Amino acid sequence: MCGIVIEHHNGKVIGIKGDPADPLSRGHICPKAVALQDIYEDPDRLKQPLKKTSTGWETIGWSAAYQIIGKKIRQIQSQYGKNAIGIYSGNPTVHNYGTLLFVRDLTRALRTKNVFSATSVDQLPHHLAAQEMFGHWLLLPVADIDHTDYFLILGANPLASNGSLMTVPDVAKRFRAIQQRGGKIVVLDPRRTETCRKASEHYFIKPGTDALLLLSFIHILFRDQKIKLGHLADYVTSLDQVKHLVKPYTPKHTSTITGIGADIIEHIVQDFCQAKRAACYGRVGVSVQQFGGLCHWLIHLINILTENFDTRGGAMFPTPAVSLVKDKGTYHKYNRWQSSVRGLPEFNGELPVAVLAEEILQAKNPIKGLIVSAGNPVLSTPNGTQLDKAFEKLAFMVSIDIYLNETSRHADIILPPATGLETDHYDIIFYNLAIRNTAKYSPALFKPKSGTQYDWQIYKALTNRIRDKKPWLDWKSPTRLLNLGLMTGPYGRIHYKNFFRKGLSLKHLKDKPHGIDLGPLKPCMPQRLKTKDKKIHLAPDIFVRDLTRLDKKYINQSKTTSNTFSLISRRHLRSNNSWMHNSLRLIKGKNRCTLMMHPIDAKRLGFSINQSVQVRSRVAAVSLPLEISDEMLPGVISMPHGYGHSRAGIKMSIAQDYPGVSINDLTDDLLIDELTGTAAFSDLVVQVTAEQ
Repeated sequence: MCGIVIEHHNGKVIGIKGDPADPLSRGHICPKAVALQDIYEDPDRLKQPLKKTSTGWETIGWSAAYQIIGKKIRQIQSQYGKNAIGIYSGNPTVHNYGTLLFVRDLTRALRTKNVFSATSVDQLPHHLAAQEMFGHWLLLPVADIDHTDYFLILGANPLASNGSLMTVPDVAKRFRAIQQRGGKIVVLDPRRTETCRKASEHYFIKPGTDALLLLSFIHILFRDQKIKLGHLADYVTSLDQVKHLVKPYTPKHTSTITGIGADIIEHIVQDFCQAKRAACYGRVGVSVQQFGGLCHWLIHLINILTENFDTRGGAMFPTPAVSLVKDKGTYHKYNRWQSSVRGLPEFNGELPVAVLAEEILQAKNPIKGLIVSAGNPVLSTPNGTQLDKAFEKLAFMVSIDIYLNETSRHADIILPPATGLETDHYDIIFYNLAIRNTAKYSPALFKPKSGTQYDWQIYKALTNRIRDKKPWLDWKSPTRLLNLGLMTGPYGRIHYKNFFRKGLSLKHLKDKPHGIDLGPLKPCMPQRLKTKDKKIHLAPDIFVRDLTRLDKKYINQSKTTSNTFSLISRRHLRSNNSWMHNSLRLIKGKNRCTLMMHPIDAKRLGFSINQSVQVRSRVAAVSLPLEISDEMLPGVISMPHGYGHSRAGIKMSIAQDYPGVSINDLTDDLLIDELTGTAAFSDLVVQVTAEQ
């Protein structure tokens, strides 16, 4: 979503820089934007469909590819049932509005319950908390950091991620602005990250214990009578129940588990409550753990109970130009069916991807065919080695991808769409999570080469082939759907007739290439609530029941050995999961795929810097060089995610020169947040030894 200015000549990119006139990013740019040139010019990027043969890959035409896919999928579903076909959508889906708008039609056409996505390795706890408390899984409040005076961050590193589920480019300047107006940024994290180094205060917390600290926070609010509901007083339920639930979680009790002293917890709560405007925010570190659902419920409670919800400077709902929250009344899409092997719950029509391998290998009625759309689950989902083996058992597989990578190498057909500088863009998802209301349409810079197809054309063609009927909704295109969304949105001609006289439309955005500023976040309660009673549910039953599991976990902690550690992941500003590892400007330089360990632990085990060590979990072992750093909490180690380009059969020449190892060869598919089914990548118990 960052505005960029591209200088080009005769089809060649000369330079890429930030657009100072963009109302959201304000000239900010990160290395990944500059690397768009590398993807566009990459000789390894696929541009025509590939078919796997006994002698290797061969190029085929689009029509022939669609015919093979349609025939094979219909055959498998006819023989084994609708659920014999699965579909996985990767993280890039939500960053391309053509894919986002049209992959849904393909999923509906398949009529399978075996639907998976990157949501369950990243953000599912956010969505479950939103649905249970506010009535819609996409009602996700974000921190109004441009106006806050106290920003409490748990398990997030926005200086590396630009906010993730909180869309906030130019975050470093925004952080400085908080401190310049006398405010504080306080971070709780097992690693002293880039964000921690810019914060006012940083406290090490033991991985996976965030829910206990949050419960203590709320305990103090009730104990010291600091509850303030403000304008929400008439729109909340179950306040007394929350008071009863948090009573046992005293700071003295939880501090022994979290590693954060009771005095520090008291200090944080006092400062938070004394600040004129405050916001509590949690991201990946509190999502990808065994109690991610509880964490996001409790974060919302903290903001609500301190009068920092739906208020300037607190946690607020954006008002995007294209709204994804239009349904009237709550709709409950949770646990309507379960995975067949482990019985994990469905959410919003998807099963947790942690069960994908077992649904291929162990199910009574296994998945026989799979479509992987814009994803590389072998590197990005738990127990990647097992998933690698599972893909070998499939009768048929299709990958929609621009690379021959660790996942697509298993496919029978690879369909590569036009991408990046060849496609237009409007961010359907992340304007719904932005810290300021803006809108911008970006046209394609270059036309794709003849014979290339756009992603939405691929999904449209597959949908029609699988349905085996006349073309369905042939009028649909991304720009038509976008224009419809803008016109029916809160600033469109149907709702806001005075805006640009006729209301916002795609034409208006095309006339404003730098984007349009629609203003700061504004209070919107209770109008935006989608619960049936138009109230915020403070104590949903599923979270209340899950507290029992939390208590059992920490009452019955097992003893550890001297070489046992808690493993967490990390990312780098020049990394975008596994997407862009074929860009030399992003991957070059000092090896970033290292095991980070505190000097105390390294000395205790007799390790030295750059020594090759072996890390072993229940499912596998990997070896990588050791990086000794005091930015780690003792007893905790860290590996980056997105690496592991060392498998045979891929064609990513630069990535293969900097392969590293995949952290997800270690992560455990059986270690999940039982409430949501989200993979628990954080706080994985591993043993570290010197490589023999």
